[in-house]
Formats: sequence, C-alpha cells, structure tokens
Amino acid sequence: MAMLSVCTIPPTAGHENTIIFLHGRGDTARNFMHSFQEWRDSESPSLPELFPSVRWVFPQSELRSPVRFPGARMSQWFDTWDIANLHEKEELQIEGLKESVASIRLLVDREVASLGGQREKVVLAGLSQGGATAVHTVLNVAKGLGGLMVFSGRMPFSGRTLAKMRSILDLAEVPEDDSAVRTTPVLVQHCTDDPLSRVQNGREVRDSLSSFGAQVEWREYPTGGHWFHSPHGIQDAAAWLRARVFNEN
Repeated sequence: MAMLSVCTIPPTAGHENTIIFLHGRGDTARNFMHSFQEWRDSESPSLPELFPSVRWVFPQSELRSPVRFPGARMSQWFDTWDIANLHEKEELQIEGLKESVASIRLLVDREVASLGGQREKVVLAGLSQGGATAVHTVLNVAKGLGGLMVFSGRMPFSGRTLAKMRSILDLAEVPEDDSAVRTTPVLVQHCTDDPLSRVQNGREVRDSLSSFGAQVEWREYPTGGHWFHSPHGIQDAAAWLRARVFNEN
C-alpha cells in the first residue's frame, strides 16, 4: 500500500512529538493545514506556536467517487450515503474506511520510527470525517498511542462491541484485547450549534470509546459550528496535551 501524501508544519525546536491531523470530507490536507494555522485569537496563539517541538502532519485522503453522486470525485476518507445518518446504507463506509485506516496505520508507524519507536510520542487527531477515521484507526492499532483528539466527530458503526467494530473492517494485525484503546488518552470536543455533525454524534464518540475502556475527556461548547470553538477549544486542547501527552505539570 502506498504511503499517503502529507503536508507538514515542522518543529521549530527539537522534534519531540508528532501530531497527525486528518482533514474533513471534501477538504484537502493543504487547505486544512493553512486553516489550522490560523486557528487563534487575541487570547491564544496557535497550537503550533504553543508547541514548537511538535511535527504536525496533515495526510491527504484519496479522491473517491460517492455512490450517491455518480460521476463525482471528492476528497473523502470513506463514502457515506447520508452525513446526517451514518446508519443508513452504512455498508458503503466499509471499503474506504478500511483502506484509510490501513494507510493511517502506516503513517503512524513511520512517525513512531522517526521518534525512536516511542509510540507515546505520537498523537492522532481528526476533524469531522477525519475524526471518525482517527477513532477507527485507534480501535485497530496493535499498541496504544500518545493520544487521540476528535473534533466535530462521528462514530461509524456505533452501537456495537469493540470486537464487532473490528470485525467489520477485518484488518490484519489487530489485537484481540482492548489494551491499545485503554492506554490511549482521548479528548473529544464538539460545538452544540454544529450544523453538519450534530452534537449527538460527538456524544456517541464519547460514549462508545468510554464503553471500550478509554479514558475520555469531553468538552462541549455552545458555539463554534463545524469547527473548533474559539478561544476555549484551543485552550482546552493545549491544556489536555500538556497534562495527558507531554506530562507537563
């Protein structure tokens, strides 16, 4: 399997951690990276400015043909029939999600190798459909990571056990136990006024991961839409990274 193309924000200090951040459906890695760099306000600098020793990696999803729109091609991690109801024709999600999770696992392995094999130094994050893909990647890795951050996310195949979710994608080298999920700290943020991914979707992510044994920190905001809340989203993400990933006191 070919490695995904990526855009990066290199560390301005020594490389100590990597955060792999997946864009949403219809977006691109480059556009998302530029928008992410502008995520700041008068109270907070951007996350790359706050954490100069982090390499930020933005992978580009494949162009796929949505079944609902014949002849179209769009940047998406997996196909969906109805973004408002992932349970409708949910089998359409399997092929793309399986391919994307396998590709992200390769990218994770590359970043782990660049950090001397220290998996706790690599964090996986995603917005919207990227968040859904990041979640399923963590459910299908052999060993835990430094962290998982999900923003405006969704939970494909929710309502199932961990074993059943894993069996749907049927990927190789997936453990039978839940240690990888239990040892990966999780932050989930969602805005209640999100018009594209209802806040209930974020709560499903929270509840599903919690039921699998993950330690989930949940942050719900009244405004922000289908994006990060400002300024508290930045501040809360930074505080979580310091406490749960970088172990700063």
